[in-house]
Amino acid sequence: MAMAIDARRTDSGIEIKPVYNRADLDGWDAGKQLGEPGEFPFTRGIYPTMYRGRPWTIRQYSGFGTAEATNERWRLLLAAGGTGLSCAFDLPTQMGFDSDHPRAEGEVGKVGVAIDSIDDMRILLGGLPLDEVTTSMTINATASILLLLYQLVAEEQGVHGAKLGGTIQNDILKEYVARGTYIYPPRQSMRLITDIFSYCRENLPSWNTISISGYHIREAGSTAVQEIAFTIANGIAYVEAAVKAGLPVDEFAPRLSFFWNAHNNFFEEVAKFRAARRMWARIMTERFDAQDEKSKLLRFHTQTGGSTLTAQQPENNIARVTLQSLAAVLGGTQSLHANGFDEALGLPTAKAATVALRTQQIVAHESGATDPADPLAGSYFVESLTDAIEADAWTYLEKIDGMGGAVAAIEAGYMQEEIEQAAYTFAKEVDSGEKVIVGVNKFGDDQPEPGDVFPIDPALERHQVDRVRRTRAERDPAAVEAALADVGTAARGSDNLLPPIKEALRRRSTLGEVSDVLRTEFGVYRPSR
Repeated sequence: MAMAIDARRTDSGIEIKPVYNRADLDGWDAGKQLGEPGEFPFTRGIYPTMYRGRPWTIRQYSGFGTAEATNERWRLLLAAGGTGLSCAFDLPTQMGFDSDHPRAEGEVGKVGVAIDSIDDMRILLGGLPLDEVTTSMTINATASILLLLYQLVAEEQGVHGAKLGGTIQNDILKEYVARGTYIYPPRQSMRLITDIFSYCRENLPSWNTISISGYHIREAGSTAVQEIAFTIANGIAYVEAAVKAGLPVDEFAPRLSFFWNAHNNFFEEVAKFRAARRMWARIMTERFDAQDEKSKLLRFHTQTGGSTLTAQQPENNIARVTLQSLAAVLGGTQSLHANGFDEALGLPTAKAATVALRTQQIVAHESGATDPADPLAGSYFVESLTDAIEADAWTYLEKIDGMGGAVAAIEAGYMQEEIEQAAYTFAKEVDSGEKVIVGVNKFGDDQPEPGDVFPIDPALERHQVDRVRRTRAERDPAAVEAALADVGTAARGSDNLLPPIKEALRRRSTLGEVSDVLRTEFGVYRPSR
């Protein structure tokens, strides 16, 4: 009598067989599906020798309280061996409100650093070698403002825009889908994004103008397949908008980048990264007729999964983050953030941030995983899973195309509903015990030990409020008013918005004041569901 074998599925619902062999790749074309590392379709990675020739950037995400506090944490990370900076901004900054706005009360500096004006940006970047270090900024609705503040401070330090490297997330479509830090309606927001593409082409040629983000889609509860399908659909929308605005594809596409999540289903995550890279190469070649090979590269940053972290037995998160980091590396990431083990409790403590950094360094220097490019290539299981994920993602893309593209699908609530259903299914599986979460629904502690929680000093908010009010008191009011009027004129017309915004910020206009001008001209988005 045959032994019964329990059914296994990935988090995306793809059935996993107990054994894989040659029959699973029958008719499979290695030349078409794989190629070589650094060659089309880039399944095996975007560089010929991958990490032997170009290590990934260890870019630990951080930001809290005031500019002074975040600058101190950045210096700690760089001194400990970090190779890039990544900035988290607080919710008022993300939503275009100054720290003394009534809606900012209680949120200043809580989930990131508060930046109200050029005065804050000078402190944030003080003493940092901006011509040597690259900086990623997780900012979307106010991305143009933060980018210009960064450029203004760099210019004050004598660093020309051509020498600045970094990334702004600038992915507003996923905010409507999964995260919620939007301000303006989608089509007006798309104008801001294409204006950034154009401005950076002329002024910041080495800056990554967008990080098309699946991370927050996954955090909202999507499956791995949905993460890459919906994110790539958004990427297509950005490329279409830029082409429609008159930008040649090969002049902006090489500066596009992506941002993925890494969860616990190890092989599904590796296969996801490989499938996404192959899909994007084909989309840019076949759909947009890109000629420059750099336009076809899906360069990406990875962050380990925040939603996978548990407040129960938080030290278990070190194991989770290690697995997720290794999956990102075996999947070919260009930069990586490893979460702190205590982030389910609050902002990471200095100890947790250091452990996360060391996790990356151990993977890089002790695991051997970086020695060959794409060491899992040719695995019956990995290649079958890569193909299955890609096939399911194309099914989603075809449906979204049929709806008129990503913007129309978002306006119809399609992506949001799919993510909600996936999140509900996962929650049910955890509640029933079908999905085991160690320390939560199995292997729990009767008497859990309390963990250290990162403290936020309430005095930081008062300090920040005082600074923005001092900025307003010290500047030239007439010069600010005139500069903000120019922003409004540009918003009503078709000129690029970034030059007048830059001038307003130079004159010490605040982030909230610039955002308010655009609110007046563009309106504020109110979802219909």
